[in-house]
Amino acid sequence: MSEAPNSSTPNQERNTENWFSSWFDTPYYHILYKDRNYREAQIFMDNLTHYLNLPEKAKVLDLACGKGRHSIYLNQLGFDVLGADLSENSIAEASKNSNETLHFKVHDMREPFEEKFDAIFNLFTSFGYFESDDDNLTTLRAIKESLSEYGFAVIDFMNVTQVIETLVPQEVKTVEGIDFHIKRYVEDGHIFKEIDFEDQGRKFHFTEKVKALTLKDFQDLMDEAGIYLLDIFGDYKLKKFHKTESERLIMIFK
Repeated sequence: MSEAPNSSTPNQERNTENWFSSWFDTPYYHILYKDRNYREAQIFMDNLTHYLNLPEKAKVLDLACGKGRHSIYLNQLGFDVLGADLSENSIAEASKNSNETLHFKVHDMREPFEEKFDAIFNLFTSFGYFESDDDNLTTLRAIKESLSEYGFAVIDFMNVTQVIETLVPQEVKTVEGIDFHIKRYVEDGHIFKEIDFEDQGRKFHFTEKVKALTLKDFQDLMDEAGIYLLDIFGDYKLKKFHKTESERLIMIFK
């Protein structure tokens, strides 16, 4: 999730850069989320590429790729992969893994690509960060325009119904000696996560914010964008989607 405007108290360190210079670029983001299940992510890619029956050396776009963990694995599976992200720092780090069939570039997901792709993946809830809801529709249209004639696109989003029902309002997570004080809440159709911590005598505050888009919301947006929703899954093993039980909302469309 990206950083939203936030306030600070005296002696509190806060990011004053533009909205797109998100907290993804700070070392603390990677410390807090260091325990992510990479094997689960690989299993998801195995299942997804098998389901889509992508041809050998298919051109794949990993949209909002971060530091490229999915891009790198997709390339290892034999695909010609482009990882794109708005964060210059993340792309600089990801580019260390570049080769003849794996490339990375700084790109705004609201803008279509000139080249066409056999598959476009937007993974791990990398959608719905924009201040303007119109940008969500713009992004979907850009994805559609960037697909080849027979291409497929995938959005892997959280299941907001399940997330809201199981929301933990407050917790403290200690990682590498840092106590991250986390507060979660729903407001104005968005899910917020406020993160406060102290390190080396400085106080930090970041706010993650994502639009609480339901399946119905996505269906409405896709209808408006002229997109065909082909299939829906509820987890990384591609099991059936259940509105109140599934952890993920995985949508296949073209």
